[in-house]
Amino acid sequence: MGLSVAIQMDKVESLQIAGDTTFALGLEAQKRGHNLWYYTPDLLSLNEGIVCARGQEIKFYDQVGAHFETGLTKIKSLQNFDIILMRQDPPFDMAYITATYLLEMLDPKTMVVNNPAEVRNAPEKLLVTLYPDLMPATLISRDIEAIKAFRDKHKDIIVKPLFGNGGAGVFRIQPSDQNLNSLLEMFFCINLEPVMLQAYLPAVRNGDKRIILVDGKPAGAVNRIPNAGEVRSNFHVGGIAAKASLNERELEICATIGPELRRRGLLFVGIDIIGDYLTEINVTSPTGIREIERLSNINIASMAWDAIERKHSKHASNGITR
Repeated sequence: MGLSVAIQMDKVESLQIAGDTTFALGLEAQKRGHNLWYYTPDLLSLNEGIVCARGQEIKFYDQVGAHFETGLTKIKSLQNFDIILMRQDPPFDMAYITATYLLEMLDPKTMVVNNPAEVRNAPEKLLVTLYPDLMPATLISRDIEAIKAFRDKHKDIIVKPLFGNGGAGVFRIQPSDQNLNSLLEMFFCINLEPVMLQAYLPAVRNGDKRIILVDGKPAGAVNRIPNAGEVRSNFHVGGIAAKASLNERELEICATIGPELRRRGLLFVGIDIIGDYLTEINVTSPTGIREIERLSNINIASMAWDAIERKHSKHASNGITR
């Protein structure tokens, strides 16, 4: 019997389906006979205690330029759905956080993937800091003197916004670079958050590996190789996808973090590894499964839905106790 599934996502017209994970998850759900409905996060509301959204029924087609068909726009209570997929892209700003609060208010019979309370508590560049022994040297700070001391110690560093995504705003500051002060002025004028700094890892030239974990276990991987003259390897900025398997160190990292992901209800997660180091744990809307299936013939969307279906009947709560 099909489940009723609502997908909270960015505008469907904007999807680049060749590499879009939300699209792949939707196709797999559709193949299994689940009924799909779609809305954008700006159309999510709390109306007299009822969490609802203005959205449409949707069908996906694996055809570039004709990848979806939608029905009439209606307002529906999200409590009437079996599953909510929270899949809009960051930035992880107050709008994103507000959406997690609203979804957290749903009755436990509606399962939200990933658990919205834990999505809020685990932004990608902060959850990873629970594992300092797995990470490169890292500083999170707005303190100019602390930042200068970190640079003096590590010389070649990466500076990035704490709540960014897709490689946007990521800079490499080499020992001879004189732009750090100007860069910090720019960051700190834009927002009040700290920045994240990490020691530069030369191994990034060989790739930044994205590993997808389903219910705390590694499901597949793709290597993202930066273009010449580019420090970033994200697909959004032109990183090249290459077939990848997991080595002993990467399996060790997955085994270390997997139980905590499972405990938090973070069912679908993407982690980033450069060389021997874990750099991010992505829980908001991790990507990469289309590339993994194309290169390694591993259907992670199917694995994800196996886990969702298995857990749906017995999951406890989306975050609050009633």
